[in-house]
Amino acid sequence: MTHDGGRTFREAWIAGVNKHYPGQPKPGYIAPWEDTPDWEREAAAAVYDQVRAFVTATGGATSKLTRDQKGRFVALCWIGQIFKHFPDPKPSYVADWHDLPDWQKATDADIFEHIEQSV
Repeated sequence: MTHDGGRTFREAWIAGVNKHYPGQPKPGYIAPWEDTPDWEREAAAAVYDQVRAFVTATGGATSKLTRDQKGRFVALCWIGQIFKHFPDPKPSYVADWHDLPDWQKATDADIFEHIEQSV
């Protein structure tokens, strides 16, 4: 697994946070790739690969999904990575879609669409 996709994921995350987060985001939310922990780089690359594979496997039919469906896919893939890297994560790290703040839902949908457009 290369980290090129992870960097793309991270850049889309930062763009989404800057666009949707109410107020000033936490520094860790917008930290550049170089300052991102190794586990998070690996997770970002894995989720990028999962979204890309999903888009490819459907022959691009993901364009028919709603923004909520796209965002939920990203969120669920990310939760899987959290469980992979943390044996007992805080509940807020693995919150279900309906419990996420609106800014995070919009950011996750933006990430999916950014990856989808690059396939």
